[in-house]
Amino acid sequence: MTTAAAPDSGWVRAMPAVFVLIWSTGFIVARYGMPYAPPLKFLAVRYALSVLCFLVWVRLARVSWPRDGAQWGHLAVTGILMQAGYLGGVWAAVRAGMGSGLVALLVSIQPVLTAVWLSMRGGTVSGRQWAGLALGFAGLVLVVLRKLEQGGEVSAMTMGLAVMALLSITAGTLYQKRFVAPCDVRIAGAIQLAAALLATLPFAALEADPIQWNWHSGGAMAWSVLALSLGGSSLLYMLIQRGTATAVTSLLYLVPPCTALMAWLLFAEPITVATLVGIAMTAVGVSLVVRSQG
Repeated sequence: MTTAAAPDSGWVRAMPAVFVLIWSTGFIVARYGMPYAPPLKFLAVRYALSVLCFLVWVRLARVSWPRDGAQWGHLAVTGILMQAGYLGGVWAAVRAGMGSGLVALLVSIQPVLTAVWLSMRGGTVSGRQWAGLALGFAGLVLVVLRKLEQGGEVSAMTMGLAVMALLSITAGTLYQKRFVAPCDVRIAGAIQLAAALLATLPFAALEADPIQWNWHSGGAMAWSVLALSLGGSSLLYMLIQRGTATAVTSLLYLVPPCTALMAWLLFAEPITVATLVGIAMTAVGVSLVVRSQG
């Protein structure tokens, strides 16, 4: 399982949709596990178990580790940014009182930041892509509008954590696209998550509350490791390696709408007409961005 899948394979075509579905379960997992675990301790255990799984996978597949020390360093940087910085910021902001809708909206500004950065650096972002980014963001606002109207604690701490998460995943995506050479996704996952673990442990040690293990927290941990870390993070790595940064990050616009549908199915959270219109707008916007990447 490497990043060199055949370009015309059905799996490659399905990767974006599978990634969005898996990544969208993040807030569902948080809802199940957050009441029973401090965020950084939960993430530290998640990283440790994920690294162990990747190491076993690497061993069984007999995959060779990178010989270039710079590659190890680049992968470690992306792991700290895209795992420790992003997930740590999101989970800590929600635990500190920020509503999940507002966190989702702030973090989903990433495609716009990515496009702006690429434009400043001389990259090409077409007018059609800009239109798609704007349409997708407008649809996203409609999707999370109900949660935003419910209110949530906004403080310097929660805003700082959310902005940190936004900047971390944006910088990590751009850094990986520029500096990380293609390598086996299992190797990349093991190194990235090990770096995230080392970066998270000192902060997790400062959390006083222990993890309360029960069916909810245990199930949330199992899904976080097997689906989100081994599945979602691996797919994100492969998508970044294969596609343009703007097109890949635009997929994150689809995460809050997909999460809203999951919450409706699992928790009977209401879906309004505005939500449905927003989902349609977001889907069209992402389509404009992705189809323009060629």
